[in-house]
Amino acid sequence: MKQASPFLQSLPALQGFLKDNSAEVEEIINLARNSNSWFIPEFSKLAINSIADEFLDQQKVTSWIETYPVSSRPQKVAIIMAGNLPLVGFHDLLCVLAAGHQAMIKCSDKDSVLLPWLTAQWIRIAPELSSSIQYVERFEGYDAVIATGSNNSSRYFEYYFKSHPHILRKNRNGVAMLTGEESLDELKLLANDIFQYFGMGCRSVSKLFVPEGYDFKLFEQAIAGWKHLEDHHKYKNNLEYNFAIFIINQIPHIQLDHLILKEDESIASRIGCLHYSYYKDDASLQQLLNEKKDEIQCVVSGVPLKDWDHVYFGESQHPRLDQYADGVDTMKFLTIL
Repeated sequence: MKQASPFLQSLPALQGFLKDNSAEVEEIINLARNSNSWFIPEFSKLAINSIADEFLDQQKVTSWIETYPVSSRPQKVAIIMAGNLPLVGFHDLLCVLAAGHQAMIKCSDKDSVLLPWLTAQWIRIAPELSSSIQYVERFEGYDAVIATGSNNSSRYFEYYFKSHPHILRKNRNGVAMLTGEESLDELKLLANDIFQYFGMGCRSVSKLFVPEGYDFKLFEQAIAGWKHLEDHHKYKNNLEYNFAIFIINQIPHIQLDHLILKEDESIASRIGCLHYSYYKDDASLQQLLNEKKDEIQCVVSGVPLKDWDHVYFGESQHPRLDQYADGVDTMKFLTIL
């Protein structure tokens, strides 16, 4: 897939800006935190650095888009952004621009600071892109839709956008598979997958699959480095509320200070909680995973699992360009419009 030069040529400058202009980046990160207290500087920096390293590397992007056909003609693509993580919708915007289309963006109220700032810097670097990036409150005259929301909002999306080509995403979460042979260092990396962004991302690990008889003592040591999250008032409030509910209702659980473990078949877990299930062998594990296939975004483990979007420990929040949400190839969708 060949791409017009302004998009590709602008990437090194934007990447450099994000990495080198620390004072300006710090300022916007603080503004984002004032707008949404979940967006602490630690996690906004993580999101910005991940974008710079994976999504703005000119060589990586060039190799990625060359695997797709040339779009037949520019289309107007409506993007409804999620707001659970800082800049969580950037990959969709990147795909739309890489495919040669125009983006009509509706930001989430929860993430209304960082993306407009980032695109303003991008347009300053490449003014030619100004006609391809538009922020709107209402969608009119669009040709296709990419919408990310909850299971509830997806029903509304399905009805409202049924007459247009679309990608509609629902709730998903990451899971991790442990064998019991993991080292302390591996489990520390897994702790990143659990605690980064307070566990609120679709790639955040919300559920562990562990072998029968698994001992959580080493796991408890591994997560100690994330105790500082307890200082965040919203996280602490969720933690205390969940603990109180479990105690009042006599729900079995394991209290690990800044994290509560609960044996539960569900994939999604509350903030401050982590679900786990036991498995007997590889066959039973595959069965457990297959039963929840539509709820799982990725599987984190030390060894890849066949037919699953596999991620090694510590890498769930650093997706590659070709690791698409819900397993739907966004670029393929966009290039055949």
